[in-house]
Amino acid sequence: MSEQHGDDADFIDEYEMEYVDDDMEEDFREREMVGSDSDADEYGYLDKKADTSAAQARRGRDIQGIPWERLSVTREKYRQTRLEQYKNYENIARSGEGSQKDCNITKKGGKYYDFRHNSRSVKSTILHFQLRNLVWATTKHDVYLMSHFSVIHWSSLIHNKTEVLDVSGHVAPTEKHPGSLLDGFTQTQVSTLAVQDNLLVAGGFQGELICKNLRRPGVSFCTRTTYDENAITNALEIYAAPSGAIHFTASNNDCVVRDFDMETFQLTKHFEYPWPVNHTSLSPGGNLLVIVGDNPDGLVVDPRDGKTVATLLGHLDFSFASAWNPDGVTFATGNQDKTCRVWDVRNLSKSVVVLKGNLGAIRSIRYTSDGRFMATAEPADFVHVYDAKNGYEAEQEIDFFGEISGISFSPDTESLFVGIWDRTYGSLLEYGRRRNYLYLVRKLGMNKHPGCASSQAEKKD
Repeated sequence: MSEQHGDDADFIDEYEMEYVDDDMEEDFREREMVGSDSDADEYGYLDKKADTSAAQARRGRDIQGIPWERLSVTREKYRQTRLEQYKNYENIARSGEGSQKDCNITKKGGKYYDFRHNSRSVKSTILHFQLRNLVWATTKHDVYLMSHFSVIHWSSLIHNKTEVLDVSGHVAPTEKHPGSLLDGFTQTQVSTLAVQDNLLVAGGFQGELICKNLRRPGVSFCTRTTYDENAITNALEIYAAPSGAIHFTASNNDCVVRDFDMETFQLTKHFEYPWPVNHTSLSPGGNLLVIVGDNPDGLVVDPRDGKTVATLLGHLDFSFASAWNPDGVTFATGNQDKTCRVWDVRNLSKSVVVLKGNLGAIRSIRYTSDGRFMATAEPADFVHVYDAKNGYEAEQEIDFFGEISGISFSPDTESLFVGIWDRTYGSLLEYGRRRNYLYLVRKLGMNKHPGCASSQAEKKD
């Protein structure tokens, strides 16, 4: 991956929200002056009237609270301008154009997840423009995300924000484990994050790894994977090994994949490849590992020894995302050529589905735990939720404005969270899975009333 990075204020123009109208720019600037990044916002005192509820959205309020009625540009016009002007970052020139001929046509208009709430007091941020795995849901109400130099826990149930880990100063382990750096780190720039159950791992720009048990105070383990100058941690994955032990995998820019036991924090595997590794995903059965990085071709390897089982041919640029369907048969990869490809392990000679983005690279992919839906995130503005169970032929397109820091389904599939980075309208979007409870109505005999809306034909969930 590119070594270009900076703080939130230094994003390259491609990743800034460009204001296409002077009045719109002035309105945004006024909002910044009154403190969109003020201390009050940082400590959770942002006026909750700035949030948007499902009821307000149904009455016509913009889900992000953007006052389009006061601007001289309409939402539709601004959307069109964004589609025309947004520049997709490519490592291989014109890869986005070359990939379009392979893409499947999907039916848009799906309604799988309904808008619940937009929380403006939650400032989800990004440090590297290519790495977008900074939002993780552990329950349908509990989310962890990066906000500047803090890992934040957000409860969507009580709308409360709590700091879990502050890396702006000195962080050192409070437990003793072999290989742990007792001196810790200072001002760690967190590039990627993984949270599962009560375990948290944060990766940094200098190869730092910080491990924390959310049930205990302090930090459990600190280490540097490498002192190579090209050391950035690109992705982390926490998983249960076939033995039942909890492990995590770190994908690094030094071309190495490392596997750690989360009980002992000891390195158990070390696989090296010809190019920087941007993301890995272990199959549900633990028998195959997908590896993607700074090469158009991905790999499927044996997780026991790292040896290549198959090469994935089809993408035209570098890949930054991968995910397994819980069925253990199919998996997906996301690329800067603006496509997500779905593969079947029974025939890896070519992908079985190619799905295209609107603006840019597919930088994050998530499946629901039941395998029914797959969500993909572009760098900005669009999250696509596909009906994976029915061949990815239909999708729900979630449309907003701002850079995407991460997406996450809750383990029970009931919630979908989207982190948005924007100086003025940065927030956390929450969606809830649409359920059809017509069987309850029928059981109660209410379907006998022809005027009841619930007596309409049931849609399959």
